[in-house]
Amino acid sequence: MVLILLAIFLIAVVIHEFAHGWVAYKLGDPTAKYAGRLTLNPLSHIDPIGTVFFPLMLVMIGSPVVFGWAKPVPVNFSLLRHPKKDMLWVSIAGITANILLAIFLSLLLRIGLFPLNSYGAKFLSYAIVVNLILAVFNAIPVPPLDGSKILLSILPRELAYLYMRIERFGLLILIGLLWVGLLDKVIWPVVITLAWALGAKI
Repeated sequence: MVLILLAIFLIAVVIHEFAHGWVAYKLGDPTAKYAGRLTLNPLSHIDPIGTVFFPLMLVMIGSPVVFGWAKPVPVNFSLLRHPKKDMLWVSIAGITANILLAIFLSLLLRIGLFPLNSYGAKFLSYAIVVNLILAVFNAIPVPPLDGSKILLSILPRELAYLYMRIERFGLLILIGLLWVGLLDKVIWPVVITLAWALGAKI
């Protein structure tokens, strides 16, 4: 089960990162393409800590919310045609990709591609949940998550500069929120509600 969850997670984060790079490329920044990261090849995106160790640790300790990260796709926001506005679309691309993938998987589940309670149906349900976790988790406005860049793109310049000062503490903030259980209490209910709405059997 752990290996299955990690495999699903790897696919989800690769699609997430690819979406960032693809949208950035379409909006004028070829950095990801030149770096060889505009690909769905998992080997180009795996981060040993974020993609393997961290989610595996969360699974082993029984956390209801399992998350992690791939190597971030390099984006040079100054190369975007409209840097501040386009930052929003690049940042929201990964979240959108995971939501769209969850919806697509739910359609496969609803048309009866696999019999109810079969391993195939359970796999699709797990995949829906993992993609929703990635989408909801990344929407949190704490650096370096996508939600922080979405917030930066809409904040006035002065407030954006102040907000950027917490970026170096972002990972510590996230670990602290996880430690006190706040992320579990916020993310998990949202994910469960969305998963039920999409017909996931969990």
